[in-house]
Amino acid sequence: MSDRTDVVELCSTLIRFDTTNHGNGDGAGERAAAEFVAERLTEAGLEPVLLERKPQRTNVIARVTGRDPSLPPLLAHAHLDVVPADAADWSVPPLSGEVRDGFVWGRGATDMKDMVAELVSTVSRWHRENRGPRRDIVLAFVADEEDGGEYGAQWLVADHPHLFGDCAAAIGESGGYTYHVNGVRLYPVGTAERGTSHIRLIARGRAGHGSRRNDQNAVTRVVAAVSRIAQHQWPVRLTPAVQQFLLRTGAALGVDVDLSDVDGTVARLGKAGALVESTIRNSTTPTVLRAGYKVNVIPSTAVAEIDTRVLPGTQEELDAVLDELIGPDVEREPLVTQGPVQAPVDSVWFDAMAAAVRSQDPEAVVVPYCLGGGTDAKAFAALGIPGYGFSPLWLPEGFDYRSMAHGVDERVPVEGLRFGARVLDHFLSGC
Repeated sequence: MSDRTDVVELCSTLIRFDTTNHGNGDGAGERAAAEFVAERLTEAGLEPVLLERKPQRTNVIARVTGRDPSLPPLLAHAHLDVVPADAADWSVPPLSGEVRDGFVWGRGATDMKDMVAELVSTVSRWHRENRGPRRDIVLAFVADEEDGGEYGAQWLVADHPHLFGDCAAAIGESGGYTYHVNGVRLYPVGTAERGTSHIRLIARGRAGHGSRRNDQNAVTRVVAAVSRIAQHQWPVRLTPAVQQFLLRTGAALGVDVDLSDVDGTVARLGKAGALVESTIRNSTTPTVLRAGYKVNVIPSTAVAEIDTRVLPGTQEELDAVLDELIGPDVEREPLVTQGPVQAPVDSVWFDAMAAAVRSQDPEAVVVPYCLGGGTDAKAFAALGIPGYGFSPLWLPEGFDYRSMAHGVDERVPVEGLRFGARVLDHFLSGC
């Protein structure tokens, strides 16, 4: 007989719910998956609440009562939506949840229906064994993370802040997984995230015939601005998370760490350097160009969009340099602005996460790191809740975990899920 609360079966079932998020409010919606989660939580003795800003875009909130009411709660959040997958590119149907070759296959297996399954499995186990956590645990299974959280975390924080306002910290995606380097098993835990500061550049000029000289060509102006931005080398800016990653990882690997030569240090770290190379400086990556409608017509406007990521404490510097690079003939306007976040590395929370990982892997080296992108931690940070990327998984050597999220043939190891559930149980029970 199958176990409806087994983490592997839960993950497989969750993948089979189509929660594809196409962006701009378009998608299958999270309601069916949310109702499934709510049903399992109810069976575990909880009283989940379903909240929607828009029909089908469903969030599930529940609170597990802890043994010590004097302790502030911890928030554990995970998103239910996934990015699209083209079945033609996959070895298995991407919504199959197929279990084979020691893996659960399908869109969302690592991003992040695995953690949804681990959390539901953990509270189900507590109920079955008549035990629970030391402090209250607030569970939030949210919609729309893959498109900015307008129907998920951002909306919940704006319209239902009382559900989370007393939480002392939060855990979410992107951290606590095995990263093999030269015989050492690193487990990076997210303690910071670069901010998102996407911008649009608009160049205006004089429209005219393509055969005639035109020194006010909007296309030329925007292309020149984009070229200057693309060629700019942003300086190294060490945040506490990155500095501690370098020091602790270097010590574990026996690599000389020179904080006056960060690029050299990252190179010496080899494979481990890939975890930090994108977060030692800001980045401005051109991604969109739009101009013109006919080859012999010079348009009056031309547009570019830049994916800009900013480290904590560097926004003013980045804006000032961007304005210099853009020049006087191009306007800059914001598209998406979500500030960077960082949580303390030296904290009881980080120590408890490290202890939980080592309870299952005594040789684990748990290190802080900064995420190059972003998660719903940014939304909850608006309520003053420090967020950690901690969705633990054991991963076999050679498994390219970082290519799984949003990639083809996304899959998660069966034993990795079981390991992660045990780690979360240890952490959430005793933190």
